[in-house]
Amino acid sequence: MSLFFRHFIVLITIASLPLQAIAARVDTLDVYSPAMRKTTRCVVIRPDNYSPMGKPLPVVYLLHGWSGNYAAWLGDAPQLVRHADHYNVMIVCPDGGYDSWYLDSPVDSTVRYETHVAVELPGYIDYYYNTIRQPSGRVIAGLSMGGHGALYLAARHPEVFGAAGSMAGGLDLRPWKKNDWDLKGVLGDPKTAFENWEKHSVINLVERFKSNKQALIIDCGDKDFFLPMNRAVHQRLLELGIPHEYTERPGDHNGEYWGNAIDYQFLFFQKFFSATFAAFSN
Repeated sequence: MSLFFRHFIVLITIASLPLQAIAARVDTLDVYSPAMRKTTRCVVIRPDNYSPMGKPLPVVYLLHGWSGNYAAWLGDAPQLVRHADHYNVMIVCPDGGYDSWYLDSPVDSTVRYETHVAVELPGYIDYYYNTIRQPSGRVIAGLSMGGHGALYLAARHPEVFGAAGSMAGGLDLRPWKKNDWDLKGVLGDPKTAFENWEKHSVINLVERFKSNKQALIIDCGDKDFFLPMNRAVHQRLLELGIPHEYTERPGDHNGEYWGNAIDYQFLFFQKFFSATFAAFSN
């Protein structure tokens, strides 16, 4: 662990939430971000058999969507607490801001969520929890804005995340020059800074996965307005011969869809982690 994280000044507040008939524990943490000079909050779900002195556990990072926050995933998918026990993994739900798209903004120096989620937070989690501290023990997934964030961060940080998943992801930012998602505030005016929109869109980073060799899963509802761009990313992956799983299932762009889709993604991540579990059981 680097000296940066050993001297990481952190305000930490752990609130263990009582969960009847559920053995896993849910911690709510306040984590200081040096990159943004502010405190952000995240949820950490620990399985019942977690032990600081036991075998290190893999971690699933789950990113919320636009206008959401660190608590949104537990609202849409309360079964995550059971998944932590069933799959014997830790789950971390960061706060990605209201509309950051998990980017280090080229136009707003206060928006550094790529650095926070892909560098600062994994370093913090690995320092304070007993985790597998390598890409084979970390995956990242998300919904909508978080689906874009998960693939974006995985593409750019293969040294951190070994697998990634997107549910109903907004995987191409370019078509949304006119919207109410404040992409202009993060990427700049598309009339004068469209190159920012180009280079920060997941669809233009797909080729990186060829050398990254990460496990990938993408799914989207058949009535979702993001479906065409999910199909486009899928097609690009096929053209490049990059292994991945792609699914379209009935559903719209809502919590009912990704609250169900997350169960399938955890099955996929279980397969990815199985080799890790085998290595650490020897």
